[in-house]
Amino acid sequence: METKYVYLFNEGDANMRNLLGGKGANLAEMSKLGMPVPNGFTITTEACNKYYDDGEVISDEIQAQIMEYLEKLEEETGKKFGDQENPLLVSVRSGARASMPGMMDTILNLGINDVVANTIAEKSGNERFAYDSYRRFIQMFADVVKGLSKKRFEEIIDEVKAERGIKDDLELTADDMKTLVEKFKEFYRSELGEDFPTDPKTQMMEAIEAVFRSWNNERAIYYRRMNDIPSNWGTAVNVQMMVFGNMGEDCGTGVAFTRNPATGENKLYGEFLMNAQGEDVVAGVRTPKKIDQLKEVSPTAYDQFVEICSKLENHYKNMQDMEFTIENGKLFMLQTRNGKRTAQAALKIACDMVDEGLISTDEALMMVEPQQLDSLLHPTFAKEALEAAEVITSALPASPGAGCGQIVFTAEEAKEEADKGKKVILVRLETSPEDIEGMAVSQGILTVRGGMTSHAAVVARGMGACCVSGAGDIEMNEEEGSFKVNGKTFKRGDWISIDGSTGNVYGEAIETVPAEISGDFERFMEWADKRRRLKVRTNADTPKDAKQAVDFGAEGIGLVRTEHMFFEGDKIKAIREMIVAKNDDQMQAALDKLEPMQQKDFEGIYEAMEGRPVTIRYLDPPLHEFVPTNPEDIKELANEMNISEAELNQVISNLHEVNPMMGHRGSRLDVSNPGIAKMQTAAVIKAALNVNKKHPEWNIEPEIMLPLIGDLAELKYVKKLVTETADAILKEAGSDMKYHVGTMIEVPRAALLADEIAEEAEFFSFGTNDLTQLTFGFSRDDAGKFLPQYYAAKIYENDPFARLDQNGVGKLIEMAANLGRKTRPDMKLGVCGEHGGDPASIEFVDKVGLNYVSCSPFRVPIARLAAAQATIKNEKA
Repeated sequence: METKYVYLFNEGDANMRNLLGGKGANLAEMSKLGMPVPNGFTITTEACNKYYDDGEVISDEIQAQIMEYLEKLEEETGKKFGDQENPLLVSVRSGARASMPGMMDTILNLGINDVVANTIAEKSGNERFAYDSYRRFIQMFADVVKGLSKKRFEEIIDEVKAERGIKDDLELTADDMKTLVEKFKEFYRSELGEDFPTDPKTQMMEAIEAVFRSWNNERAIYYRRMNDIPSNWGTAVNVQMMVFGNMGEDCGTGVAFTRNPATGENKLYGEFLMNAQGEDVVAGVRTPKKIDQLKEVSPTAYDQFVEICSKLENHYKNMQDMEFTIENGKLFMLQTRNGKRTAQAALKIACDMVDEGLISTDEALMMVEPQQLDSLLHPTFAKEALEAAEVITSALPASPGAGCGQIVFTAEEAKEEADKGKKVILVRLETSPEDIEGMAVSQGILTVRGGMTSHAAVVARGMGACCVSGAGDIEMNEEEGSFKVNGKTFKRGDWISIDGSTGNVYGEAIETVPAEISGDFERFMEWADKRRRLKVRTNADTPKDAKQAVDFGAEGIGLVRTEHMFFEGDKIKAIREMIVAKNDDQMQAALDKLEPMQQKDFEGIYEAMEGRPVTIRYLDPPLHEFVPTNPEDIKELANEMNISEAELNQVISNLHEVNPMMGHRGSRLDVSNPGIAKMQTAAVIKAALNVNKKHPEWNIEPEIMLPLIGDLAELKYVKKLVTETADAILKEAGSDMKYHVGTMIEVPRAALLADEIAEEAEFFSFGTNDLTQLTFGFSRDDAGKFLPQYYAAKIYENDPFARLDQNGVGKLIEMAANLGRKTRPDMKLGVCGEHGGDPASIEFVDKVGLNYVSCSPFRVPIARLAAAQATIKNEKA
């Protein structure tokens, strides 16, 4: 049977969203509900996919169906394309199954030409309206279909207004509109070497193809990646009879929401313009009026619209975003969809709708996008100040929030200036673990290189710090203490502001305001906590981070990265002494310095977590990350160690590895240097004993996690170092405190041999950052250089370091989970990579049956909601 690629609006309904797209399905549903929807038809998402499968050509079969349904539309409307008596004009609009506002293209007034424009002028008695519609069509068609400059059309309009000595578009006469039509055609001809198409059917086919093409424009691809929308969904195309809001003063157009999308207030919110078409409302050329003023201008249309709004919200059980047109006093509905809203509004609307009895708490939980909660948890810029500020460059919004401070170029500078009470923005080519102290005291981090999952981005998110990364327009001159961007030079000490939610960078100080969380937030999260199956822990390395996570609802720590502690104060000196030690005595002396420092750190974290479980990962990065690179630091360390600079430089050189991320790191360090594991074990156990003594009710049971294990024998070796040390300390203390030893599954071999490794490991935590790197075989820090080409070629939909690769890495996780529990049925399983805060990854983890996810403190509320949504979805599946 022939595939059906085209549907009249009255042939569809809301359940056909995947085929008809969101807009088409909602137009069909409104038609079924008896609402005043202009007739039309929808070309399916399958037709879009076939267009791409056929080499970006609309097949003869699809073209034939489009022409067949065009005839049906002509019969329904009593109008005909290109007719001199009763011409049909249509709009051609995109409509993906997921709402993508502003991402794809629309063309209005299609079907008009010289003859039709003349007919419309005569029939309507309104020549200005006819030629206004004509010039708008040429402008849109040239832009969307042919890619001509929008700006040039605006310049032509301004030139005509200047010649006439007028400022407002409404002052343009019918003759002015005719002039614009001719000038637009001339521009079209001069740019393309061909006349503007006059055949309405040719216009329509070219417009439909342009909408299909817009599915793969840059902004649509970027939006899809950000919102987890697969490229193979395609977009539908809606061809709909035009109704005109620009025929006169009893005509108009508007956009409205059933509730306020900024605050959530249960009051109609929107704007309209009389004698205008849709784009005029959003273009800002004229100032629209508030929707409640419509009752004075067109009371009948207003009353009908209010009634429809109520009906639609009750029908869809969600706040609706609608477009409407009034033609000669008669109301027409052009679109409805679930409206985009701020996080504050989303929470209020969800809570209010539950109170109104409109939805259940499960439905309320599914109404809020987890990522939205991010904006509630970070400082923001004062709105008025932001509107007046100048953007000097834009890059990747790597970690949300608003940062304002004076420029510094090194972590040392950041700390020095912050100690003086100054606010600083750390500007770096790229960051490394050594920069962590400077990052911690900065208001924000701006990097020239790196992506959304670069070191700067990951660490900033973990701290809840604002970060903008990949600002490639910046030319750094760190030696002179300055950078240049878009012709402007900024020096050390100059004020800048960065917006980690948008990626914008401003060349001045902008006032920030603390984030506000309404009472609805707590109530909403209580519903989420009752519903979710997964526990939510945090990745935290300091008591401050741990406390912040607890405030946001964390139920424990899934990852303490002990290496981050070594970069503070005197600890970096002690670990450097350990690295360059020539003999066992020097090695032990350094470890003896480190042990009480580590113990104090762990006590602080245990105190902050108040008895909640804490998983401590032993030293993970390669040792070269701890050695100095600055000649002054090398000289200082050589003097302290009583060795020559040449000897120290030789040690540093010996630490160099061709591929350090796959080299001497993780538990391999403990095999080579058993004293490290013994020192860290002593610190962990003594810290827990001390805190349990002060707070016996907490009954802390340390969870020790050994990183980068790939073999059972390897795990046995390192675990023995841990247990012998721990048991000796406990025996001496006369304590029966329990502790647990587990491992991170981050080497593919460990996932394949998980049943063997579970013989010794009491728990698994999947380190999905390294597991992804080692499964794909590419570096997280370098992948940003070539991943954009992979997205363009549709090889990958998303960055696998941001969203878990469920087919490959996910298969290893599921396999390891099943094998581990085969050996140890009560085994606790978690995820502690960046994916622990990603909603799509959390849904997968819930489905696989893991016990918890662990994420940065500022992503804990996101993970709590995502876990609740995962439970609801997976129960339905």
